[in-house]
Amino acid sequence: MVLLPKLTAFAEAYPDIVLDVVTVTGPVDLVAGEFDAGIQLGEYIQKDMIAVRVTPELRLAVVGSPGYFAARKMPRKPKDLHDHRCIGLRLPGGPYRWEFEQGRRAVTIGVNGPLIIDDTNLVIQAALAGAGLGLAYEEQVAEHLAKRRLVRVLEDWTPPIPGFFMYYPSRQHQPAALSALTNALRLSQQ
Repeated sequence: MVLLPKLTAFAEAYPDIVLDVVTVTGPVDLVAGEFDAGIQLGEYIQKDMIAVRVTPELRLAVVGSPGYFAARKMPRKPKDLHDHRCIGLRLPGGPYRWEFEQGRRAVTIGVNGPLIIDDTNLVIQAALAGAGLGLAYEEQVAEHLAKRRLVRVLEDWTPPIPGFFMYYPSRQHQPAALSALTNALRLSQQ
């Protein structure tokens, strides 16, 4: 969602820069890992880091296949998820407890189902296959929703979240390649 849409233009503009990308679920100590920068949801970035917004606010989407819903009622409230097979998402520290909000009401649900996966792309594939309800970013499932391969539920319970930021420890001695990448990924203020 962050790198791939801008990667071709960046590679053409800076043919001598090689991006060495490591994907990790969870927090990373950039200094100890000898990384120049990271990309993370804003709420998880340490306060002493420089953070540059690279996506707009995001929304999560609870989705299931039409086949899955053929034999089941659609959930109307988060507590209805207890009556559904949900595809869990594993984060560092254990399975993610699905968080919902509507107005001033906030609800956290520990979902149950046949599968727990640590990759949202695999969660989407499992939902498409009818394994259960999955949770992913709205942008990740937009095409599947438009083509009616997935059905969205509980939309009024999923408010925006801050989105992704590129972060790094300091502006001092910033490599030119990192400055170029920061400028390429920075969310324009259009």
